[in-house]
Parts: sequence; C-alpha cells; structure tokens
Amino acid sequence: MPDDVFEPGPPHPATVPPTLPPAPATARLRVVVADDNPVVRAGLGVLLSGRADIQVVAEAADGREAYEKTLHHRPDVVLLDVRMPGVDGISALPHLVGIAPVLMLTYSRESEIVHEALRLGAGGYLVHGEFTADQLVQAVRDTRNGRAHFTATAADALLAHMRHGTGPERAPLPDGLGAALTTAAGRTPVQAPAQAPSRQREHSESLSQLQPVVGQSSVIGGSALSPNRQQYGLSSREVEVMELIASGMSNQQIAATCFISEKTVKNHINRIFTKLHSTSRSEAIARWLGTAPRDPGRHP
Repeated sequence: MPDDVFEPGPPHPATVPPTLPPAPATARLRVVVADDNPVVRAGLGVLLSGRADIQVVAEAADGREAYEKTLHHRPDVVLLDVRMPGVDGISALPHLVGIAPVLMLTYSRESEIVHEALRLGAGGYLVHGEFTADQLVQAVRDTRNGRAHFTATAADALLAHMRHGTGPERAPLPDGLGAALTTAAGRTPVQAPAQAPSRQREHSESLSQLQPVVGQSSVIGGSALSPNRQQYGLSSREVEVMELIASGMSNQQIAATCFISEKTVKNHINRIFTKLHSTSRSEAIARWLGTAPRDPGRHP
C-alpha cells in the first residue's frame, strides 16, 4: 500500500453523538364531571377519556359529591351542571373554584344564571347542544390555562344581562338555585366555623351546611309529585330520551347529548310515542309530566 494513501481509523469518542434520554411523558389533564344525568356523565367520560391528554378521574351526581370528589382528586378542571338534586351547581360553585378551575356545562341558559356563575368564579359556560365534541375538548384544555369559552346562547345571555341587569340588587335565580348558600343557621357556608383545625375540615364542614332547598333536575317539570312513569314501560334509554324531549331539546340536540345518530333518536321517539299513546311531542310531554287530561278510553 502506498505511503500517501489515507486509511480512516475509528471515530474519536468526542465525535460520537450522545444518546439522548427519552422525553418525559406529558401528564394527562385530569377532569371531574358533575351532572345528575347518568347518560351525560357516561358520554362525557367516553369522549374525554378517549383523548390521549385527558383523563376523567371521577364523576358526581350533585354539588356535594362534586365537592368531595374534587377535594379528593384535585383535578385540573371540573365540568359542572347547574340544576342537580340536593346541592345545585350554583351553590357548590364557590367551594369548587378554590380547588380547581370550573367550566359550566349545562342546559340552563337563563341570563341570570350565566351571570351568577361567572360572578362566582366559573371559567366558562357551555350550553348543551351548541358545541361539537372537538370544541368541548378544546374548552376543557383552555379552561385549565385560564382561557374562557362561551357558547352562543351563554354569550347572548351574558350580554343581555349586562344591558338590562338589575344593578347591585341582583334578581333571584330561577328555581331557587343558589339558595343553599344562605342557609345553615343564617350564615353563608363559606364562613369558617370557629377554631376549625384545618383548611380541609373548614371546607368540609362549611359545605356540609348546604341544605337541599329544592330537588333540582336538568329536566323541566321534575318534582316530588311526579307521576308513576314506570307504568309506561320505557327502557332506560327511552327514559333518557323522553326526559330530554321534555326539557325542550330538538332531535339534533338529543343526538349530540346522547352521542347517537338522529336516526336512532327518531326510532326511540317512535317507540316512546307508541308506549305513551301519543301522536305529538306536546302530547307525550304532557303525559310524561302528568299534566295531560285523563282519558277513560285510553290506558295510562
């Protein structure tokens, strides 16, 4: 071999690129879902937990349970309904916002409720049937980062309240919402008991003073005097659809809420009308709510 031929040797250690450590896994955004409708809770759980960066860590059926689950799990975001039995969402809201950001997710669209929720610290307000699945997911992500989201009805209600508000003396909320905030022996529940030994006990004792004023429900017409609806023989899914019909929702809104197609909604409605011996939405609602006149020629 000629002397002037260059023969490369092994690479110098300094020239070998170092092996980089694997990137740390990004923590998932943890969510608590509070809604008295089990179908809504189940649908939200499937939708949100199906995203790689989101995890539903707990569900709650009323405001008191929402507070307990939030205190235990310390989530990044709480999705909160307004009308729930026992302690409603408005009453629980001031206790929740001290632990985690809260995004209202509800059927309630009255301007007074929207305004009060924001006054009490809610980080956004979404009305069912007015957003897509992707928009909801983005709203949850943004709520953790302090960016507010509003659906059209909520934004319009807030604007209307600002234009025609009642000033310093706020109008009472519909259905007694938030009334539990002023119960408990004449003091508000956010007022700490004397010599509470810890902040956690202070929160627990204060929330325990919230009294169920009215059995709230996301369905219009629910009350302690509701008729015996078991007589109609509706399946559990048909009951959920019928309750959404009674709340005034369209087929499209019901489909979005239950995560089913509009064709499936129509099939459910046809079976419901047959079982309720009804030919229209209004007649079915009247029978479901017990307000239809008794017809001796028909079974219930």
